Amino acid sequence: MGSLGDRAGGSSDRVIAGRYRLEARLGRGGMGVVWRAADLLLGRQVAVKELERDETLSDTEATQQHERSLREARAVAQLRHPHIVVVHDVVVEDEQPFIVMELIDGGSLAARIARHGPIDADTVARMGIDLLGALSTAHEAGILHRDLKPANVLLERATGRVVLTDFGIAQVTGATTLTEVGSFVGSPEYTAPERIAGEQTGPESDLWSLGALLVTALAGESPFRRDSIGGVLHAVVYEEIRPADSAAPLLPAVLGLLERDPRRRLDAAQAERLLRAYVETGRMPERPGNGGPASHGGFIGARRELPPGRAESARPRSRQSRVMLIAAALVAAVAGAGVSATALLLGRDGGGGTPSNSASPSTTVSRATPTVTVTQGTRTPRPSTPGPSTPQPPDGYRLAKDPEGFTIAVPKGFMRETDGRRIFYVSPSGTYRIGIKEADPEPGGPLAAQRRADTEGPRNNPGYRNSEVTETTRNGRPAALWEFTWDGASKTQGERHTYDLCWEEGGRMYDVWVSGPAEQAEQTRKYFDTAVDTFVRR
Repeated sequence: MGSLGDRAGGSSDRVIAGRYRLEARLGRGGMGVVWRAADLLLGRQVAVKELERDETLSDTEATQQHERSLREARAVAQLRHPHIVVVHDVVVEDEQPFIVMELIDGGSLAARIARHGPIDADTVARMGIDLLGALSTAHEAGILHRDLKPANVLLERATGRVVLTDFGIAQVTGATTLTEVGSFVGSPEYTAPERIAGEQTGPESDLWSLGALLVTALAGESPFRRDSIGGVLHAVVYEEIRPADSAAPLLPAVLGLLERDPRRRLDAAQAERLLRAYVETGRMPERPGNGGPASHGGFIGARRELPPGRAESARPRSRQSRVMLIAAALVAAVAGAGVSATALLLGRDGGGGTPSNSASPSTTVSRATPTVTVTQGTRTPRPSTPGPSTPQPPDGYRLAKDPEGFTIAVPKGFMRETDGRRIFYVSPSGTYRIGIKEADPEPGGPLAAQRRADTEGPRNNPGYRNSEVTETTRNGRPAALWEFTWDGASKTQGERHTYDLCWEEGGRMYDVWVSGPAEQAEQTRKYFDTAVDTFVRR
């Protein structure tokens, strides 16, 4: 996989703080753009996160957002551990904050899973040991990560080093918390039940997230993956946890970390002992205090079965009520609070969280597992935005009501073309192409379809390279994002970059993609964002 700088395009000659020259845009992370930069003083390459203002936020909300990111930098700068990303500097220039970080040449764990599927138990166990060490260091310093997920774990290409990053919603003991009472911040699939319920939390909640992450690495998808946020929350808090069979070698550790009662959850030392035992012997003993002999030669291979009614009787009514309120708030926020579908899809902060993407200073982009931020009861409601049946085109766009029965916003001047079952809206010069295709569902759903397209990429796209397929959602439905660079259909066309989203809806499969010059990837991405946000099947 090539560097993100090869894929994302974009460049800058700016020098900030008289020291850091921004050289190439690596990608978009939580609340900003991540640049590859040169530290002119020390002569080294670094990653610089440029915090951007979300224009949908009020001045107060924007200030809080920046404060949260600067808190991330201050929190991580306190930590010294080989598996925690290094923060070198925090600078503010022209009231614009920048965070200078270690540049990790590699991709995220989310990208690794999306591209190659499940990871073997030995590798996952070693990864778990590394992350437990990182979390223990943070916890000893009074810092909670609170957003541990595959997109926030980087894998250094040359060494295989595991690096925990993006403490964007970290909580530091003694510091003012921007998301305390009446709020929920995090990635629901990796968030502990007590946090979802609004209860006081501690290091145990990060350990739950680690358990969910380890199962995801072993199985290829989160054990709490559902087709809606409400479904995810219900699965985390109530449903019986049934990891895939591929998690069997590490089952005592992962189930111990996924204990819903924080008092019974494995602590870091206990989890590390179990994982080290597996690495050293190839067999995992029973979890501490679980009772009974281990089966299958020293490790648990069977799924845990709960007695009938136990899960229902064990959950307090107060927690159930809080969870239902938060679930309702999350669903309302996603459906009607002005949060764009692409913001959720690509993990942008301020409504949805990564793809985008975490603010990982890495050389690949991951867009799985959006972070959702919802605050209850304290914000003046904004005017309702049009529903999906009446998308509103941004300035410079028009609503195209296509004869094939869908509506989409396209830039003014783009003209309609067809190629078999594919429909295009093309810029006057032919530089940018917006494509739409409707088809029958394919085996395995959108993710499998995009992976097959990725496999066929070299045959269908000259000079095909730097591809990535990431599992995600669109409006709560399973989806997959495919991104790649290629040489274009002709020598005169030049190097191009393509973004392609595939999802299922109403028994049909849809593709929306945008292709444009590689050096104009940012503009291509804007067209793609708008196309995905406004596409409606009439």
